[in-house]
Amino acid sequence: MADYPLVLRYAARSHVGLVRAKNDDSAYAGRYLAVVADGMGGHAGGDVASASTVLDLIHLDHNHHDDEAGTHLADEIQSANSLLSELVHVNPKLAGMGTTVTALLLSDERLAYAHIGDSRAYRLRDGVFEQLSTDHTFVQRMIDEGRMTEAEAEVHPHKNVLMRVLGDVDASPELDLKYFDAIPGDRWLLCSDGLNFVRHEMVEEVIRNTKSLASTAETLIDLTLAAGSPDNVTVVVFDIAEDVPDQTATLDTVPSADLAALGETVDASNEANDAGDSPESTPETIDSPASGDETADAAERETESLDSYVRAEAVRQELAAREHELVGAAVTANAEGKIPHLVRQPAIPRAATVLTHKPKNESATTGEDTEVSLPRLRRRPWLMMVIGVLTVLVLIAGSWAAYAWTQTQYFVGAANGNVAIYQGVSQSLGPISLSHLHSETTVRIDSLPTYSQQLVANTVPASTLGDAEQIISDLQLGTGTSLPPCNLLETPKATAPATTGSATASPSASAKPTPTATTSGTAAPSASSTASPTAHASCIPGDGK
Repeated sequence: MADYPLVLRYAARSHVGLVRAKNDDSAYAGRYLAVVADGMGGHAGGDVASASTVLDLIHLDHNHHDDEAGTHLADEIQSANSLLSELVHVNPKLAGMGTTVTALLLSDERLAYAHIGDSRAYRLRDGVFEQLSTDHTFVQRMIDEGRMTEAEAEVHPHKNVLMRVLGDVDASPELDLKYFDAIPGDRWLLCSDGLNFVRHEMVEEVIRNTKSLASTAETLIDLTLAAGSPDNVTVVVFDIAEDVPDQTATLDTVPSADLAALGETVDASNEANDAGDSPESTPETIDSPASGDETADAAERETESLDSYVRAEAVRQELAAREHELVGAAVTANAEGKIPHLVRQPAIPRAATVLTHKPKNESATTGEDTEVSLPRLRRRPWLMMVIGVLTVLVLIAGSWAAYAWTQTQYFVGAANGNVAIYQGVSQSLGPISLSHLHSETTVRIDSLPTYSQQLVANTVPASTLGDAEQIISDLQLGTGTSLPPCNLLETPKATAPATTGSATASPSASAKPTPTATTSGTAAPSASSTASPTAHASCIPGDGK
């Protein structure tokens, strides 16, 4: 156990980087609290999200949490998430904004840790430098599942895709929460992902060998810029130290405000709120029915007035009351007084409620529930279900249409050794046949020419039933463009004397005499006199001989 209470000795630095037009990072470091937030730079409100979140946590920077430090830290981060959702509800132009958060809160000899996103926390203890945070990114999930190596993740095109983040995406995002022992001499580094452009070995070298915390933070920023990082970069470096009297290092603070005047301002605001005379409860602007554009404009002016009157002073009071370093977008937000702030003081939650909700008269007119900050999150499961059902229906309809078309087709094939007609197509989908037997003929396959037998074995497609029947006739007669030429046979041609009133028939292709037809219908054998050979074409069904 330490002889004296433990505190953080710290330094914080932030830089916009070499490409970005604005800094979306924010950070705060104090005697008991350190937090880094990286706003989603691809969205309009990245700086708003990170600054709002950081400024919402600064009131936790004290040592009176007892055993509830982790609970307080988690609750305040969830409250900050709700506030971001409400901001989007009021101003849809901020839709899609979000921020990462990595925070450590010292209480006695333990550090409460809360984390979401891809900002990181490192610790140097007893010569061991290690990353204690886990990136909530797509590639990290792939690594954890064994589907990607760390080397592949470094060059993956989606390495910056976040799976978890604060913002208007999830009404209650999942945080990584745990406790770490606080041991004097431990050095911690919190940073946004802009520092990832510096090799891990170089970061470790700086943390190990740079004694001054301020120099450590500045060196890390310089290395990031030298590496050509296009992203914002923010670092907080702190040591766990005993709060020894007269030996604690003097730390730079934000210039103090006139606390007496500030106290009078807040007290006056509280008295007005208790008496019901606060601007947000004025009957003419809030409780009276909507009377057109003038009423809405008046309510908006009252809200803006309360914005600049209460919120900025409350934030400045919190910052002026303690040693700290504030960097990044939060500095600008604090100077301009544009970020709502939730602090456990009577005037502040009420101010935040007015600042982040529509006036009551407008809510009554439109019928909207101002307490619902993320209504579309409730509809999303239904939307996904509807899309899924429609997709299944489209697949079923497409499959049925394809099958129905196959049943309009026919082909000639074999069945039980006979030529048969099938309805459908000869293909199949795995175990599913796309055809069935329509009719079986009495034509034996072995009675067809060899080439015709091969055609039947391979199946012959037909567009209609009539075409299939014609194909069978062609196979029997040995005709058709798909069949080979017929055999040419030489047979003798017999002539006979002319008989009055009778007509003779030319002999057949057989060498034997055949009867001739007479007008009387009787058959008489033809007389063989002279014979001259003649070439005669004959297509004979059977074995082709």
